[in-house]
Amino acid sequence: MPAETDFDDWIIATHAEAGDFTMLFVLLGVGETTVEPRRAAWLHVMGDETRWPEMKRLFIGAGVAWDGVVFYRAGREGLVPDDTARARLAALTARLHEDRSLIRDGFFFNADGLTMQLEEVRRH
Repeated sequence: MPAETDFDDWIIATHAEAGDFTMLFVLLGVGETTVEPRRAAWLHVMGDETRWPEMKRLFIGAGVAWDGVVFYRAGREGLVPDDTARARLAALTARLHEDRSLIRDGFFFNADGLTMQLEEVRRH
């Protein structure tokens, strides 16, 4: 299946580098000057066939409005057990609630699967 979005390119490249892997993801509400974590989960990626339309269908099941999503590999070891993924996701989401700049450490995409960047808003 051809790559049509930045997400598709990312998952193909990540799988080429890591092989099968577990990814953590956080759905985000994105406003003009705010980013709010909404829901989070993990997914075991087996192969590089997953594409953006499949991910969007998965996100519908979250039952929340979202504007963007940030992905992280659960660890350098590739696939991790569910208990490990659950613990790492809990730690990640706790840190994201405290420090939104950690979004920069992940791979951040909008609802169309295109790369987004988090920029700091300076208040006077």
